[in-house]
Parts: sequence; C-alpha cells; structure tokens
Amino acid sequence: MQSITKAVVAVAGSGTRLLPATKSQPKEMLPIIDKPIIQYLVEELVEAGIQDIIMVTRWDKKPLEDHFDRSFELERSLEKTGKKERLEEVQRISKMANFIYVRQKGPYGNGTPLLSAATLIGDEPFVYAFGDDLVKSKVSFTKQLVDTYRRERAPMIGVQEVSEDEVEKYGIVKYRDGTQELEDIVEKPAREEAPSRHADFGRMILNREIVDMLARTEKGKGNELWIIDAIKNFIEQGGRFLAKEVEDGAWITTGDPENYLRATLAYAADRPELVNVLREYCKEGT
Repeated sequence: MQSITKAVVAVAGSGTRLLPATKSQPKEMLPIIDKPIIQYLVEELVEAGIQDIIMVTRWDKKPLEDHFDRSFELERSLEKTGKKERLEEVQRISKMANFIYVRQKGPYGNGTPLLSAATLIGDEPFVYAFGDDLVKSKVSFTKQLVDTYRRERAPMIGVQEVSEDEVEKYGIVKYRDGTQELEDIVEKPAREEAPSRHADFGRMILNREIVDMLARTEKGKGNELWIIDAIKNFIEQGGRFLAKEVEDGAWITTGDPENYLRATLAYAADRPELVNVLREYCKEGT
C-alpha cells in the first residue's frame, strides 16, 4: 500500500474577514502567540510523515514562502549574539519538509487549488488542507487520518460535532446505515433537517480519482468550484468515502476575529509561562 507523503495546502485566500490585518500580509501568517497559523498546520502534517508540502498560493503570499526559507542574515545575527535556542528554532523551520509553491489558476473556489497542483500529485493518495484550519489535538489529526486510511483504504474528510445552533453554518454529513461512510453532505441545513451534527472542515485524504472527478465537476454555488461537489459526485457514482472525527482534540478555524481569538487563547492555555497572564487578565476583567 502506498505511503502518504504529500500534502496540498490551499493558501490563496484573501482573508477579508480579518482586514485590515491582512491588507499587506497573508492571513495564514498572522501569529498565534509566537508562531504563524501556517506553521502549526505544517507541524501537524510533518508529524504524520508528510515530506512534500505543496502550497497553492497567489501573488501576495511571498511572506509565507519566505517564512519556510532560510534566513541567513538572521541566523548569523542569532549565532553572533549567542542565542543558540532561537537559532535552532529558526533553522528547524526550513528543514521540516520539502516546500513547493504553485500559483493558483482557474475559477474561484476551494477545489481550484487541487487542479492547480494536480500534475505534482501523481497517482498516489495525498492530504488536502485549508491553510486557516487548525486542529489542536494530542495526536496530529493528519496522523489520525493517515492511520485510518491505512486500515480502511478509502478517502475521507475530517468532521467535528457542533451544537444544534451551529449546523446552519456548515456542511453537515449524512452517514450511510450507521457506518462512518458518507451518503451525502448537506450544505447549511436547517436545524430540523440536519442529517447529523457532524460538520466537515478543511482536512482530507483524497486520491487521483477524486481529482479527476473534480476536473469534470461544474462550478456550483456562487459560480465557484467546490471540492465538496466533487466528493458528492464521487459518492453518487459508487465511491466509498468516509468521515473521520477528531479524537482527543478540536478543530479550530482562524478565518474571522472571533475564532482567531479563540485559537490564540486555546494555544496560550498550553503555555505554562502564559497561563498566569491569562488568569490575571480574566480576573481583572470581571
């Protein structure tokens, strides 16, 4: 069975919900404490054995590319001033994986990055991730996906249970006969019509068959190309597709101010040197 060593990461979004912070920098480069959002995602991928990370970008994502490159002047400065730990951390970033950058071409939509990277994927299964979706878990969620794929040998998408009040905000999965197999994905259903409370998010394992299906898929809602439409077509034509729920953790989106703040607080709570600061601030605010 083929190992999963490649990931395609969609980072071509504009981040308009986080303006003006994203006016001159990619939303994926906004910091959560002392690391940019995209680095948390890359670390998750690497922990799962991903070696080649294909980032699908656009013209204004150069700072993201620079982050994963060597910074010789900075390294020399850190070495000269004896900041060994900082130097090692900076050097580690560029060594984590083989980074490949491709400019997005085609219609708007979260399916377009896959077609832009299609020639680099080949015929092997791969991870597809959205650059502003994080999963904070004890074990890398990408590793959870990869381990499940080894057992089930079927493509899959990450899901997380949401409250009844939230099902109208997300794509909600419909399961087949009490299994983890998908029968359908219902986009933003009314609460009383939701087939489950499991919302899909931007972490998947896909294969060449789905990429080829995407290439034949017509543009959908908003005249955009949606990966979910290709997955639904795959299922309708008899394909087996699974949903994988996050274990010992939670999906955290960062694409708007409220959720960005939630993500920052969640990661800060894991830092012993910051916990007291959070507690003091919360006390002062009461």
